[in-house]
Amino acid sequence: MWCSAVIVMGITSYFIHRGPRGQHIIYQEVIATMSVVFFLPAFLSPFMPKVVSGFVFFIDVIFSYLWLTAFIFAAQDYNWLQCRFFAPPGLACSRKYANEAFIFLAFIFTFFGMFLEVLSLWSQREENPHREKDGHATPAPPAATSAV
Repeated sequence: MWCSAVIVMGITSYFIHRGPRGQHIIYQEVIATMSVVFFLPAFLSPFMPKVVSGFVFFIDVIFSYLWLTAFIFAAQDYNWLQCRFFAPPGLACSRKYANEAFIFLAFIFTFFGMFLEVLSLWSQREENPHREKDGHATPAPPAATSAV
């Protein structure tokens, strides 16, 4: 997901540099830039699941909707009419379609990332079934012995 966000940030920055910018391009740039920053803790999630997984899940939920909105904006701009006339006008449609594709990849990776974080939290909880809410471990119940 992070790589897709970096690519979207680069392509969208190029669009902003080349010509008139619309609100959708600015939105895509802001979401891409924020994703690059906010998803840095996701790199630590597999190594420190107790500390980071809850935060990364929360970020995944929020950014999946933001990326979906960015994809809808890109699809509206580049797929309804001639994409050459939409912001920035005059650029090749292939660059705009590439931007749209990487926006979709960022969305889908974020969406599936939510489920991976839930599985990570669930498996962590399964490993420690005898934990109370206050953080103290409760003793495991004694094993049943049978008299023979």
